[in-house]
Amino acid sequence: MFLATRRVATATPAAVARGLATLGVAMAMSVSSARAASADDAPAAVPYRPSVSTPAALSTPGWLEVEAGYLHQRAEAGVRRDSIPLTLKLAFTPDWGIRVTTDAWVQRRDESGERTTGNGDTSIIVKRRFAIDDDSAFGLEGGATLPSSRHGLGIGSGKPDWGLNAIYSADFGAWHTDLNVAATRSGASEAGTARTQWLGAASLSRSLDEHWSIVGELSGTAQHGADSSRQLLGAVTYNVSKRLVLDAGVARSLRSGTPVWSAFTGFTWLAARIF
Repeated sequence: MFLATRRVATATPAAVARGLATLGVAMAMSVSSARAASADDAPAAVPYRPSVSTPAALSTPGWLEVEAGYLHQRAEAGVRRDSIPLTLKLAFTPDWGIRVTTDAWVQRRDESGERTTGNGDTSIIVKRRFAIDDDSAFGLEGGATLPSSRHGLGIGSGKPDWGLNAIYSADFGAWHTDLNVAATRSGASEAGTARTQWLGAASLSRSLDEHWSIVGELSGTAQHGADSSRQLLGAVTYNVSKRLVLDAGVARSLRSGTPVWSAFTGFTWLAARIF
């Protein structure tokens, strides 16, 4: 949500595939050990995927939680963007935590068919939760997006960005909602465009049984001097175990003209205890 240049090595698709394969083996071992443990004693993953909005809740304190996936976006005139988003989360207490988010690999194709490949910018976000009762909480996130993407690729912003996100989350019966209002202050902007972009997102999810859940979300952005955007997202999640959750879904822009379609899949994995 918060999103510029030092030189870094570019990840190739083969290298990314090898990394994901290694991660898959570790996940399989984790699932096996989790199933062997008592379900009551095992900590549970807290997915932020696949919606735009994030919940007020943090991951299990002291545990490293990993989120990763694959995202394909298709717009007008043959424009395509494929990426592998990656997030590492660590909570210090039930109310304080930090996460690091980046695109481990990005490939963009413009109208002419030219392809650009690299890695994305890196966001570092600190989070504070404010509990209201057992069923609801507020949250506040603040962070910076660093220009870790290669300069000139058209993938990153090229300058640091700063962001703040206000959150409200609540459970009511089998349903859960997350409401976000975020402001991002860009380090660089086009002439005639404000440097602050506003984002609003409202998601609604429901558990169908002990494994399956559904998610729906409406989100949008507004920025003075730039076109506003609206997006509708739908997804399903599957709990393989308390520590591993898979997801898949689609999203579509609601703007006039040719729509932008997105398809995604990924996982949230409570990987290892740190302290």
